[in-house]
Amino acid sequence: MGLSRFCCLVLLVIYSPLVCFGIRSFPNNGGLTDSDISVRFGFSEAPDYRDGVECPSMASSSGAPVTSCDLSLVHVAMTLDSEYLRGSMAAVHSVLRHASCPEQIFFHFIAAEFDPTSPRILTRLVRSIFPSLNFKVYIFREDTVINLISSSIRSALENPLNYARNYLGDILDPCVNRVIYLDSDLVLVDDILKLWEVKLSNGKIIGAPEYCLANFTKYFTDNFWSDPVSIRVFGSRKPCYFNTGVMVMDLEKWREGQYRKKIENWMELQRKNRIYELGSLPPFLLVFAGNVEPIDHRWNQHGLGGDNVAGSCRALHPGPVSLLHWSGKGKPWVRLDEKRPCPLDYLWEPYDLYKGKGKVQHQQREEQHSVGYSSYLF
Repeated sequence: MGLSRFCCLVLLVIYSPLVCFGIRSFPNNGGLTDSDISVRFGFSEAPDYRDGVECPSMASSSGAPVTSCDLSLVHVAMTLDSEYLRGSMAAVHSVLRHASCPEQIFFHFIAAEFDPTSPRILTRLVRSIFPSLNFKVYIFREDTVINLISSSIRSALENPLNYARNYLGDILDPCVNRVIYLDSDLVLVDDILKLWEVKLSNGKIIGAPEYCLANFTKYFTDNFWSDPVSIRVFGSRKPCYFNTGVMVMDLEKWREGQYRKKIENWMELQRKNRIYELGSLPPFLLVFAGNVEPIDHRWNQHGLGGDNVAGSCRALHPGPVSLLHWSGKGKPWVRLDEKRPCPLDYLWEPYDLYKGKGKVQHQQREEQHSVGYSSYLF
């Protein structure tokens, strides 16, 4: 390659506006098979979930590969990293297990560029656990957001990958105009198609369960509430808290409205004049609170990980459950392995595909720790 051509290539990479690269397939580096990869990481292969006869036909049924541009797909976006890998795989497993048409689901995984486990290895690991899964892995360039992140109440909330949801409009293929974003510390116990079919009315960009009885003021500092210019952002809106771990997003309108930039503007202000303490959530609230399509609370029974300091046990909210979310400090796989689980952690365990040394076996958990599936779920 000539020197001038090489220099042009380097400049193209450095100044490219993209925040990701899509990964589709890789050579088998180092002679490791996918089976070797899954054994190395301690995961078992999931059951092979297939569509029933009532599901619409897919391109794959004729032998052609499924692409993200297929209009019949349900799109799900999640982050993928070594720290929360066990939770992510359990979440995917739960989605497939309860889906009426599992082959219609396409997963978009966002992996950090400098994760201790490379995106290439993570891709092969996902394929080894779910051999028939329709998915694509994208590399998130952490330098896109690293200079916008301020310190938070909990260091884990400062992970750049927590902010990947802000960039889904740029990261995912342009043909993907609608997506369900899911955190890695949750499981579904209902058909995700029901969530996908939620209508976003009156030009709304996102849909999520709202919690209007929560004390909204606590999500921002006195600096914010004492600034007459800042508080004007809500105008005539009546802002309510919502959890960004479960959202239905209209990416077409997101791109048109340049909502990534609107969120970044608040993050830049935060760096200059501390207006919140809680990671990636407050900028979303500033842009969208009071203008969210309300979704039934059953789709985000959140807070099961306790608060951001102690991570204590919590009970389910009143009402039916379609999704359990261990937001907060406590994660079910950690508490189970440490033999100090909360009662609801046993509802996460059936979806856990990790069979490594540290896994705690609970032979009689249903008899000893019943939390009443029939009373709460579905």
